[in-house]
Amino acid sequence: MQNQLQVNDHTIHTLDLNFMGIRGAISCYMIPHQDGVVLVECGPGSTIPVLQAQLNSFGYNANDVTDVLLTHIHLDHAGASGWFAERGAQIHVHPVGAPHLIDPQKLLASAGRIYGDRMDLLWGEFLPVPESQLNIHHDREIIDINNLVFLPLDTPGHASHHFAYLLAGACFSGDIGGVRMTGARHIRLPMPPPEFHLEHWRSSLDILRSQEIFHILPTHFGIFSDPDWHLAAVEGALDDVEAWMVQYMPENLSADEFENEFLKWERQRARADLIDNHDMNVYRTANPPEISMLGIQRYWHKYRQQS
Repeated sequence: MQNQLQVNDHTIHTLDLNFMGIRGAISCYMIPHQDGVVLVECGPGSTIPVLQAQLNSFGYNANDVTDVLLTHIHLDHAGASGWFAERGAQIHVHPVGAPHLIDPQKLLASAGRIYGDRMDLLWGEFLPVPESQLNIHHDREIIDINNLVFLPLDTPGHASHHFAYLLAGACFSGDIGGVRMTGARHIRLPMPPPEFHLEHWRSSLDILRSQEIFHILPTHFGIFSDPDWHLAAVEGALDDVEAWMVQYMPENLSADEFENEFLKWERQRARADLIDNHDMNVYRTANPPEISMLGIQRYWHKYRQQS
């Protein structure tokens, strides 16, 4: 497993947050600098103890985190941001996501409708980020943190408030780069409501392909040094899910039929890419199919269903 990457004079470390006791599902990335460390992503509140232990293993603690760059504000990526802000970290975010970090009530209510009584178990506490700790950036606006120079790229499709960050040829792709387990050549798309949008996702891939990228670092999970294959595979996954929608969505399947057909399609794609049962479980943990099913239904009925 490639768990660290050298870019210029800096080392990027992959920190496994061991979400729900599953290794390889959610990561964040730690980059030391002269005054502490930068994190790209911080994971949910439920994994703070694991993240603290990971920082300690490198000789750091939570107070050494000077900055947290969020690709977007979903709970698995940004849930611990308020906790780090309390300890002095500056939080960097897309302008559309920023209001929901200041006041997360609507974000949590929306998530609560999906996850119900599992909210606390899965995500833990989501604390607000004080405005004084919040740094709102715009597309291609350079972020310079102690000579760590990041370029945020506005990349919707998974979420309207999504950045991918470039650092010296390394692309922290968040969820726009899909979900890919370490050692696998299999891409899955996280397609949550309300903002999954096929056409926007394809445009975001064009943006990434226009950049000089040598490494892809998705939050789910790890460091990959085959960016051409990876981005082509994400586009192929978009083509696959569109073909599935065109075939099945007009049939007005019952809820059970819809679920059965979608899960059967997922299993067929996984088997074709030689994904074993263990990795299937990791993929499901990182990218629950029931969430993508909701996103697909909303996208189809809003943008593609014929009147």
